[in-house]
Amino acid sequence: MYLLNYLYFIIITSFGIKFLFQRAGKVRHPLNKEQMLSFDGPELFWTLTFSTGLLAFSAPGVLDLMAIRLLVLESLCLIGLFVVKRKPVWSAVSTFYLLYIAWLLIGLSYSPAPMYGFRVILKYLYPLCIMLFASAVVRDEEVFLKAGLCARWVAVICLIFSVTPGISILVPGVFWYGTARAIHFIPICIFSLALYFYGGRNKKDLLWAVIFAIPCLLWVFRTSIMGTILAVMTFFYFRYRIKSLPIIMGILLLSIIAVFTIPSLKEKMFKTDDVTMGQLQEGRISKDNINSNARFAMWEHLQSRFYTNKQIQGSGTGSVQNYMYTHRIFGGLKVPHNDYVQMLCDNGIIAVIIYILAGLTLIFHALSIYDHSRSSIVQICAITAGSSMTGLLLTLCSDNVVNYSMATLSMPFGFYGMLLGLNKQNK
Repeated sequence: MYLLNYLYFIIITSFGIKFLFQRAGKVRHPLNKEQMLSFDGPELFWTLTFSTGLLAFSAPGVLDLMAIRLLVLESLCLIGLFVVKRKPVWSAVSTFYLLYIAWLLIGLSYSPAPMYGFRVILKYLYPLCIMLFASAVVRDEEVFLKAGLCARWVAVICLIFSVTPGISILVPGVFWYGTARAIHFIPICIFSLALYFYGGRNKKDLLWAVIFAIPCLLWVFRTSIMGTILAVMTFFYFRYRIKSLPIIMGILLLSIIAVFTIPSLKEKMFKTDDVTMGQLQEGRISKDNINSNARFAMWEHLQSRFYTNKQIQGSGTGSVQNYMYTHRIFGGLKVPHNDYVQMLCDNGIIAVIIYILAGLTLIFHALSIYDHSRSSIVQICAITAGSSMTGLLLTLCSDNVVNYSMATLSMPFGFYGMLLGLNKQNK
């Protein structure tokens, strides 16, 4: 069954190349199925690429099919910048991200494993390619809505295969891992919430927002739970500003209550069952009470080996990946489950500062555009990009979000790229 993923990869790549270089094509209007629209080739390619980030097409064997798919998509996006007639829209986010990539490239010069470093750079490069390509391609509201709604339908299909017993064996390796799916659902949840508040109060959109917030709770994925909560709180801050504080406090209170009252969540969160809310109020809960699945020890081990005495520049891009792939540590784990720790170890505190600056700049720029735009579509895109970026920045603290960048980081950066294009057209 896994061998079919090679066929799927060839088919979707062939369609992507065909779309990118064709003059135009007909698609159904995202909100009116009886109306047809004409998209140019890059718009068709963007819709396909953005909406299929959940498709991993992993397959066992010598070839790393997911890495090949990532490299092909990056190459097509960069080629597409020369195909599309419009220029990409540059911003401070683009500048910070380019500085970050440049710093990773410098890190290759003193890396003990440049090949692993190159693979790390490829994973970081994808969101930049997506952002620049989207900013050049997307100028029409229909393209944004088509890409977003198609992404949501792919997420719906993925969700069906994820929660329906037995049928996931029919598509092994087609979709990304459970943790990547749950993080991908954060931007989809926020996008649906934005469509409800700014797109006509369609109850279907509100229902989708709720549905995509549920899997992380059912699967008890703490990282995506935290990311979803923060993204939703940021959404309401965008919309209501200071008036959102009671809503934010209510969400925060409900989240704390859930941790201590839902057995599966409490068991996943703490080492023992005798931890109470009273201890939290008294400040008697420390990281020693948290069930980290040995992550704290692993992070300390990696930092002592690759970060200590190398705080500024780290040990070189790819150092952590090389070490974890060539040594059996912590039960054979291949990834550190914390992208910030990997940044520190590979490229030092400078890398973390530049990366966080890129993320925060995206959030505040989205907030600024949201405030100054009268277009409901631009506001939908802005609030989705800014809120989902906030949630994903948090998930980097305890998961391998960069490893899944095709399914995770591509979403907020993709929405932001579309925001830049739409905002330029409105001006």
